[in-house]
Amino acid sequence: MSILLKSGLVAAASIIASIAISALIVPGDDFILVDGWALAMCILCPLVIAWPASAYTFWQKSKLTDALTALKGAHADLAAAHARLAEKARRDDMTGMLNREAFFDEMDCARRAFGRGTLLIVDADNFKQVNDNWGHLTGDAALLEICDAIKRAVRSDDIVGRIGGEEFAVYLTDADHRESMIAAERIRTEVASIAFSPRGGERLALSVSIGGAMNRAAAQLADLMREADRRLYEAKRRGRNRVIFSGYGVAA
Repeated sequence: MSILLKSGLVAAASIIASIAISALIVPGDDFILVDGWALAMCILCPLVIAWPASAYTFWQKSKLTDALTALKGAHADLAAAHARLAEKARRDDMTGMLNREAFFDEMDCARRAFGRGTLLIVDADNFKQVNDNWGHLTGDAALLEICDAIKRAVRSDDIVGRIGGEEFAVYLTDADHRESMIAAERIRTEVASIAFSPRGGERLALSVSIGGAMNRAAAQLADLMREADRRLYEAKRRGRNRVIFSGYGVAA
């Protein structure tokens, strides 16, 4: 309903009320309704005062409603922007994976929620040689290939992050020993199968070494990290491109 129409209705109601009140206060002979100048004043005053006053009030209310709507929209946009920034702060700029802090935060939540699970530390083999021989841009491209291979190899509810230059971490949520071994080997073979040919040249072999540690109820995060790191170093010592996990090894 338009502002003019609503204010007109208010003015009409004011005229009726004014006439009724005047009739009660100054009744005419034989209860005749107000007439003459009194009737004119009862009509004119509401038209002059009530109509513009109510029109202004409705206009101000409309402006306030529009302002509140705009404010709600701005607040929603701000909340969305804040959420995007918060999510960006949790991600590694190059790979889009969780960064180190965010990974361990989510891993800690998964440990509390499920109890069972496995931490894998995945390290790209001989990566300094890739950077030295082919340059850092090629090295970055190789890391992205490895990142994609890891994502392909894990389940949707597993947690994946980049925790160092060429070091990644995977938490296999609610996975037992057998499932963890299979998943770790799947990551290794997925990376080894990458057909990476920098600058259109011959294929450059990529591989990763993986150390794994099963979650234990009493273990601290630092304990699992130390155990997975020991398995990783053992995989490197044994020739790389292999999985060492809880005392068992799977070679390439």
